[in-house]
Amino acid sequence: MVPSLLQAPESWPQLDSSLLIASRSKQVCLTCRSFRHHLGEAEIPLLTCQFHQGLIGQGEHLTRRCPNWAGESTGPRGWAPEAA
Repeated sequence: MVPSLLQAPESWPQLDSSLLIASRSKQVCLTCRSFRHHLGEAEIPLLTCQFHQGLIGQGEHLTRRCPNWAGESTGPRGWAPEAA
């Protein structure tokens, strides 16, 4: 079953660890256009990727990215509101 943007992010699958690669630059999930925070049950923050429609493990948004990372080089500066 393919996740839908209409589904609550809590129901999205966890991103496969083989998809996310280590990064020591500013190109990490946190600075990607597709990165979002959502409040889950009991107001626990969920880290999500809108592009892959999946959940990002806690802390991985700071040190990992996927090959589809899209940030300032592909759009206007400051577009990633989550990193502000």
